[in-house]
Amino acid sequence: MHFTLQKSKIAKVSSVQITGSKSESNRLLLLQALYPEFKLKNVSNSDDSNLMTKALNSDKTLVDIHHAGTAMRFLTAYFSIQEGRETILTGSKRMKERPIKILVEALQELGAEISFEENEGYPPIKIIGKKLTKNKVSLKANVSSQYISALLLIASKLENGLELTLEGEITSIPYIKMTLSLLDEIGVESSFVNNVITVKPNTHTLDPKTLTVESDWSSASYYFSIVALSEVGTEITLSSYKENSLQGDSALVEIYKHFGVSTIFGKNQLILKKVDIKLEPLALDLKNAPDIAQTIAVTCFALGLSCDLTGLHTLKIKETDRLVALKTEIEKLGGDVEITDKSLHLSPSESIKEMVAISTYHDHRMAMAFAPLALKVPIVIEEAMVVSKSYPTFYDDLESLGFQITK
Repeated sequence: MHFTLQKSKIAKVSSVQITGSKSESNRLLLLQALYPEFKLKNVSNSDDSNLMTKALNSDKTLVDIHHAGTAMRFLTAYFSIQEGRETILTGSKRMKERPIKILVEALQELGAEISFEENEGYPPIKIIGKKLTKNKVSLKANVSSQYISALLLIASKLENGLELTLEGEITSIPYIKMTLSLLDEIGVESSFVNNVITVKPNTHTLDPKTLTVESDWSSASYYFSIVALSEVGTEITLSSYKENSLQGDSALVEIYKHFGVSTIFGKNQLILKKVDIKLEPLALDLKNAPDIAQTIAVTCFALGLSCDLTGLHTLKIKETDRLVALKTEIEKLGGDVEITDKSLHLSPSESIKEMVAISTYHDHRMAMAFAPLALKVPIVIEEAMVVSKSYPTFYDDLESLGFQITK
């Protein structure tokens, strides 16, 4: 289904309630399956988190997680320690093109029994759950942080815990620290010294508690973009957010000052306000927050700014090759983009073509990153409901702000 988006009258002051972080929710859902003593509030209502919940509650041999990449990585580790259980873990056509060999090999080094059912290095995979007694493994430090987090999430249930050595320069550190912080929050001991992460084994019952998932900063990024493209004085209040967030995408607060978006933290919420500043070209290393690259690139294009974004090597193995997709769609709109395998350069542009149909490539972030452009020109979002992967109520929330959406 295609949606046409255009500006109606954006409310000067408005508010949006955003559901819990997908990244935090999926980590905590797996930990809750290992430690049923604690309860969760404000869990993400995304497709990914719903699929994660369904998979964790399933007793079937075949588990299909569709497009949910995080679930594929985390569940590979989870099912490898479910003693005596056989699981075939599969997904969509795109999921079968997304590599998982690095994680599988790390688990095999620890003693896991995992094999590839179709193509070597890719899902679907067959897992025979067993007790893992080995406790030392190494990974290249620049791989997807989800491989690292998958190992850390099951580490306390390994008989001898885990000593994970990361080789080289570490990328996506905030996501690794998020995982370790959540382990600490439920009572699992860990340490991160230099390039070695250690998680101690845990055999005792944890103290019962209820954890509230912070709202999703990646979802907040689209409102930072909307405010950046709005009139001076426009305000949007988002909840529920913490100033000391575990999420790497909270870097938005500093980044969007560049576009005239000031952020004020109140009681469990943040207020975004457009202020008048002189706009300058942007250069950023996004190795710690690659998921907001699409939003930032589109914001720069909409404002006629040039930008140089680096640290984007993980974007090639997402729902689509996001660098190629960004180049293709921005150039449809009249922009000029150059990419390498880990960077993007956008030249300044003076105009934006109207009523261009944006392809979404089965990628929720493509749909949502381009939506704020409707403040400048009418646009069409193809396969618009792909947003349900992380933010099912996205278009309802845009309409509440004053966007006109024709379905």
